[in-house]
Amino acid sequence: QVRLVESGGGLVQAGGSLRLSCAASGRTISAYAMGWFRQAPGKQREVVARISSGGSTTYADAVKGRFAVSRDNAENTVYLQMNSLKPEDTAVYYCALGRGSGWFGPYDYWGQGTQVTVSS
Repeated sequence: QVRLVESGGGLVQAGGSLRLSCAASGRTISAYAMGWFRQAPGKQREVVARISSGGSTTYADAVKGRFAVSRDNAENTVYLQMNSLKPEDTAVYYCALGRGSGWFGPYDYWGQGTQVTVSS
């Protein structure tokens, strides 16, 4: 059974940084794309960043130049480094495991989410 567990969320002031982790179990992630998504109150879930099995990355325009997704296949973990955080980054952040190797998805397995709150 595939399980994804996010960690690293919290409360941070605007301009600060956080690093989210997503530890996978039940499947080796090396052959699969991984993604980070977020959902703010009252809004639909949106893509944040995605990484293919080969390490190609893509980002939402809102986070380009501030966020970086990476993966450590040996640790079966994917990361999201978030810098220069803004209040509008406040959301629950989810990681997801892709069905295949390409970052375009679809994504079949989801974590429970971790809350990120950015104060102004």
